[in-house]
Amino acid sequence: MQSNKISFKGQNIYVGIDVHLKTWHVTTLTESGYKYSFAQHSDAKELFDRLNKKFPEAHFKSAYETGFCGFSVHYALTAHGFENIVVNPADIPTTGKEKAMKTDAVDSEKIAWSLKRGELTGIYIKDKCYMDDTNLIRLRQRFIRDLSRQKNRTKHLLYTQGVAYPERFSKKGTHWSRNLMKWLREDVELLSDEKRTLMLLCNQVENIRKDILAITREIRRLSTADKYKENFSLLSSVPGFGLITSMSILTEYDNNLMRFPNERKFVAILGLIPTCHDSGEKKVNGVKTFRGNKQLGPLIVEASWVAIRRDYQLGCYYTNCCQSMNPQKAIIKVARKLACKAYAVMKTKKTYVLS
Repeated sequence: MQSNKISFKGQNIYVGIDVHLKTWHVTTLTESGYKYSFAQHSDAKELFDRLNKKFPEAHFKSAYETGFCGFSVHYALTAHGFENIVVNPADIPTTGKEKAMKTDAVDSEKIAWSLKRGELTGIYIKDKCYMDDTNLIRLRQRFIRDLSRQKNRTKHLLYTQGVAYPERFSKKGTHWSRNLMKWLREDVELLSDEKRTLMLLCNQVENIRKDILAITREIRRLSTADKYKENFSLLSSVPGFGLITSMSILTEYDNNLMRFPNERKFVAILGLIPTCHDSGEKKVNGVKTFRGNKQLGPLIVEASWVAIRRDYQLGCYYTNCCQSMNPQKAIIKVARKLACKAYAVMKTKKTYVLS
């Protein structure tokens, strides 16, 4: 008796997913080029059940762009047997027509075809056990920015009310000190008799400070944990690398810098490599690329300002660079060198020795 059952065993089905909060638009391609496109709810199990019914016993290779959902969709897809990658949107080949006629269907089909042709390279997928540690460090950075905004709002209020800072608070060390907060609450006189707005702003500043302090204590406790203790001791020996910079690097890269094959790859992921634009006889080189980790790149640059005052060789290198470029560009070159030193410390497992 002849069987009419269709089997895709041993065949790959390429799945491009345009991910949104409530819906996904999916395009699938078979090895022969057959296209099957549809929209569905944002649910990995529903997608697997539908595709497994359409292409029984097939092996599903999927891809989607990085976005608001992070890696949650990736973990859900892999749990149902998909061979999934998460792709940087800038790395997906796009034609001018696709840019002019952009729809969810076009985006998902574009991903599916690129995946089938082998043109996509997935980004590194973070281990689940390091996610909360990374989010803790990033939350502190957000609170720092929030604190700066609240301080600026408070200063703006004082300016609009014609209030000048007393001379005793002119020095940097006394700015936003406990005495300054006391002065804001008790001694400042505004144009109106009420000070409700100023009091609310002061409360916000103090509350955010308490939150930052609590997070910093938690990060310090985390640095002494068994999984970070050894590597933190190595990284913190590098000049300019304190608690936040060292722990940021370790948590962002799952406590393993050796997943980068060499120093250049590590520096590139930080966004500290120069850009290059060559066309005919015109050549333009930039200081640093726009691509890279937005959390760590600025931290390494900040650390470099400290390093040039502590390390003789780095200070000399910075001075030499300043002879041919401005200090802001020179410090980027120092940051590249400092990042390479941090990588070498982790590779050799030897603490940094100041020159």
